[in-house]
Amino acid sequence: SVLSRYENQITILSDYLEEFPETDEPVWILGRQHHLNTDKSKLLLDISARLWFTYRRKFSPIGGTGPSSDAGWGCMLRCGQMMLAQALICRHLGRDWQWEKHKKQPEEYHRILQCFLDRKDCCYSIHQMAQMGVGEGKSIGEWFGPNTVAQVLKKLALFDEWNSLAVYVSMDNTVVIEDIKKMCWSPAQSSSVAHSSAHLHRSALGQNKNTAGLCPGWKPLLLIIPLRLGINHINPVYIDAFKECFKMPQSLGALGGKPNNAYYFIGFLGNELIYLDPHTTQSFVDSEENGTVDDESFHCQQAPHRMKIMNLDPSVALGFFCKEECDFDNWCSLVQKEILKQQSLRMFELVQKHPPHWPPFVPPSKPEVTTTGAELIESTDKLFELEEEFEILSV
Repeated sequence: SVLSRYENQITILSDYLEEFPETDEPVWILGRQHHLNTDKSKLLLDISARLWFTYRRKFSPIGGTGPSSDAGWGCMLRCGQMMLAQALICRHLGRDWQWEKHKKQPEEYHRILQCFLDRKDCCYSIHQMAQMGVGEGKSIGEWFGPNTVAQVLKKLALFDEWNSLAVYVSMDNTVVIEDIKKMCWSPAQSSSVAHSSAHLHRSALGQNKNTAGLCPGWKPLLLIIPLRLGINHINPVYIDAFKECFKMPQSLGALGGKPNNAYYFIGFLGNELIYLDPHTTQSFVDSEENGTVDDESFHCQQAPHRMKIMNLDPSVALGFFCKEECDFDNWCSLVQKEILKQQSLRMFELVQKHPPHWPPFVPPSKPEVTTTGAELIESTDKLFELEEEFEILSV
């Protein structure tokens, strides 16, 4: 019966392949190559395995009195959730993990989903992201850009002990190797800070144990590179380098789209980008008593949308995930070879040492708090205000 369901799923997915053109060109999806003429079903199954976050309605009001739906304004937040969720899938289940409808999934998969449910006590919920955006100058209900979402994820990750990610958001189109290694190899936190983070995570997941350990070692890296690839339109000189990023095994795709319409780009075919679209409004879904989630609405089970690269708004954010230090070293080598080899206009810079004219790099850390929710967000804002004051004084 399991095999029958699997075959039926392939048949259903194959019905949508008419939307893809007949071509011998490869399709690249988050570092994996597919061929339409030989493995169409594998391509669609790979795409449907990505967690798909869309507008939702009928969740508890944000901040207690705010909106109970993010329709019309939350698309970039949903795209940020999708990029982060892909990083967590790679971290716990591996890039080659596949989702099948009605198939029992690992516990880690449901824990990942629970991080993104539309509840104020879930660490990457629309509630937490919208309220954390206030510290970035965005009112609740206001549209975010790629860089703002990246900064919000960077802050929220400080309180996520289970996934234990180091989130690095590049500045001025420059990735600093020294700073990333300093952040990912930073020593374990004090027990009091760890306790406060574990307290938040237990609250968010409704569990009474913290399985993450605080052993010193390489912290899995979520690398986000906000870019401006032109003035009003994307500069054609960047197209080849942009496409190369989707070929890298560390690829988490890109955040971007058109003005006030955000998409999560996961690959390309020729000069067309392939993306997941958050602009579908679904009802709020909560977890079951046993901790599982009815997950069917979190996977896009039809052929994804495509758009010409030249129609892309020039404001984007690239994402990469490096679980081990060797993954990051490999990424650096690929960037040098495939992205920076052109002597013309570079999409971004990769440098070994921290630029001397920049403020000193201080790896972000959690404030020592014992509460959750909005008060936790307020504490984080104060922390980053102190860090900014410190950087100004250092200059």
